[in-house]
Amino acid sequence: MASSKREQLLNTALQLFYREGYHSTGIDRILAESGVAKMTLYKHFKSKDELILAALQVQHEQIAARMRQSLEELAPREAILQAYDGLHLWLSEQGFCGCLFLHAAAEFHERSHPIHRQAAEHKRFVLAYFRGALLALGLAQAEVLAAQLQFLFEGALSMAHLYGPADQALQAKAAAEQLLVAVGV
Repeated sequence: MASSKREQLLNTALQLFYREGYHSTGIDRILAESGVAKMTLYKHFKSKDELILAALQVQHEQIAARMRQSLEELAPREAILQAYDGLHLWLSEQGFCGCLFLHAAAEFHERSHPIHRQAAEHKRFVLAYFRGALLALGLAQAEVLAAQLQFLFEGALSMAHLYGPADQALQAKAAAEQLLVAVGV
């Protein structure tokens, strides 16, 4: 029962943080919407920051699992392009509000803050995803190209948040394909 209350808190917090932001979402609101008692919250999380870190970790684990699965099931080139297809699906979802990790880094702008560091770690994982696929293709300049692929990915995500979702991910995918062709993949 305790883990379900913890999950309930995390799921509610994730939804509220995503829609309304970290600083704008108070503990009382999370408790009211989750139906969990304050004592239960503090049994699982010592502070709001600890709740935010746990929520970001849950989100990271879900995304990382899907990306790792793509690397396992698809050829490296297809895994790279699949990331943009996945992004396109996400941008098309009802209620798209941007990137939870970018929001965290913006609201907790001090780079030494644990929440900012966790957001940066997630983005490093995305870079490592691209790098891993490129290394599997045997590319010598995998580090540089991985960064370029991530710039396309993150740019599409940011522009969809700023302007509203459209075909940003598909346009980024087309540019990624051009980069891959340019290096002979």
